[in-house]
Amino acid sequence: MKKIKLGLFPKVLIAITCGALLGLVAPDVLVRIFKTFNVLFSQLLKFIVPLLVLGLVTPAIAGVGRGAGKMLLAVLLIAYTSTILSGFFAHICASNAFPHYLQAGELSGEAVAAKEFLPYFELKIPPVCDIMTALVLSFMIGVGIIFTDASALKKGFDQFGNIVKLTIEKVIIPLLPWYIFTMICEMSARGVITVVLGTGYKVILTGFVLTICYLVIQYCIAGIIAHKNPFKCLWNMLPAYLTAFSICSSSAAIPVTQACTRKNGVSDDIVDFTIPLCSTVHMCGSTIKLAVSAIAVAYIFNIPVPFAVYVHFVLMQGIAAVAAPGVMGGVLMASVGLLESIMGFGPEQTALVMTLYLALDGYGPGCNVTGDGAIALVIDKVFKKKNNE
Repeated sequence: MKKIKLGLFPKVLIAITCGALLGLVAPDVLVRIFKTFNVLFSQLLKFIVPLLVLGLVTPAIAGVGRGAGKMLLAVLLIAYTSTILSGFFAHICASNAFPHYLQAGELSGEAVAAKEFLPYFELKIPPVCDIMTALVLSFMIGVGIIFTDASALKKGFDQFGNIVKLTIEKVIIPLLPWYIFTMICEMSARGVITVVLGTGYKVILTGFVLTICYLVIQYCIAGIIAHKNPFKCLWNMLPAYLTAFSICSSSAAIPVTQACTRKNGVSDDIVDFTIPLCSTVHMCGSTIKLAVSAIAVAYIFNIPVPFAVYVHFVLMQGIAAVAAPGVMGGVLMASVGLLESIMGFGPEQTALVMTLYLALDGYGPGCNVTGDGAIALVIDKVFKKKNNE
């Protein structure tokens, strides 16, 4: 008989359910064992994130090359602008919406300090560098490889990136449901699980609605520029959205996204150039999902996040997101360090953001790939016009 392989989404749901139920009856000894694993895994995450940025962002930048000229710069600029604007869009909408159906400070330190579970031991795993150092170093090396044609160095970082991908796929991702399970179990034992679950579905629904709204805005703008019906173009992209939603991956949906984009009348050469590139650098849906989850967690933990701090987070997250393609949960993994170093989150808040992010992972990649089609419409209109002049 064939083995039934569960995807990450059902595993996360099972982890949440089992953790919530077990936490109600588990003895303190067992919860402390789980807490020990939770703390160790959070240390491992802190260690791996800078390596993920170095191993995946560096070759992604180096792989861009200099050959595509103005079209390359245009795609990169539009994609990055769209990604960071999606973060600001999420902030404006979520910050105004959450006070209507979430309670500020529900999980603040004072509210949940009644019972605390300590790990049996802690093992410190210091990262080789912090996330900002990794980002700056990745850009320096990546751009340096482009301009010096350092093929040996590029090959080395490609191979290093493969090692990092292997670690993420074989170690981090398989252990994530267990990490979420131990965190939910502890929250259940502390008596705050009803708040977490009650908040969770509202946050997920908010993120989903905001991604749809953002897609409508993208296609209205693209439709005006390209002189096409935005809603018809958006409808033509539905198979790409559903594919990415189902497999939770922007890069794996590239063939379907290309076919849908061609139905919108975009020329083959533009499609073949723009869609694969955008799958690497355009992460508007994932950014909205991450931003909404982070804003919600900050709100219910009563963590003040000044707008200037949030701007810093969004700008850096847009850069870090290029590490995401080809790695399940890549945007989340690349942003864990930013949540702690910029937003000021602790391990508990970061774990809750991860839970909310992964609880319905597909709508982020679905928005990403559908948005890629809007960028292709704009690029096709601009560069086809230039070529005809």
